[in-house]
Amino acid sequence: MQNYVINNAGYVEEAQQIASPNFDARPNAEISLIVIHNISLPPSQYGGNGIIELFTNKLNPNEHPYYADIHTFKVSAHFLIRRDGTLIQFVSCLNRAWHAGKSNWQSRERCNDFSVGIELEGSDFEPFEDAQYQTLNKLVDCLNNCYSIQAIVGHSDIAPDRKTDPGPYFDWQKLTSQHH
Repeated sequence: MQNYVINNAGYVEEAQQIASPNFDARPNAEISLIVIHNISLPPSQYGGNGIIELFTNKLNPNEHPYYADIHTFKVSAHFLIRRDGTLIQFVSCLNRAWHAGKSNWQSRERCNDFSVGIELEGSDFEPFEDAQYQTLNKLVDCLNNCYSIQAIVGHSDIAPDRKTDPGPYFDWQKLTSQHH
């Protein structure tokens, strides 16, 4: 299994690149946290373009009733791992993606400032695929090699009053890194 490589611009060379406009410059903060999320659009449906359209501000509010409430959101993550293990990158690791929202980790607020966000295509209601864990582990190894990662957390760990993801079906034991 070949390792992923992050280039000097903060992009994983093996990832499919789809640029999101939903990012800005990181403040002077070292990348030290990985935040794992889950997402599916429409909810609990997989394989469509909803996630990509949300992260690129192209979500059609008329395509699904759920989209009417979220189509104006300006959100993104650095990475999305599809059910089949495909890796998509939306934002350079050197920039701040808008994935965590109001958040706190070990008394540090605004986790977007110092984290990399990884979305897994999935939900709180069913297990993730082995291919996703394989890609996630390769990506985490790559990030660990490039940055001073201190912890890997779920969105629910940094925003417990608002978020439940990656959810009860995310198997932390399948994450080979020891940072969690």
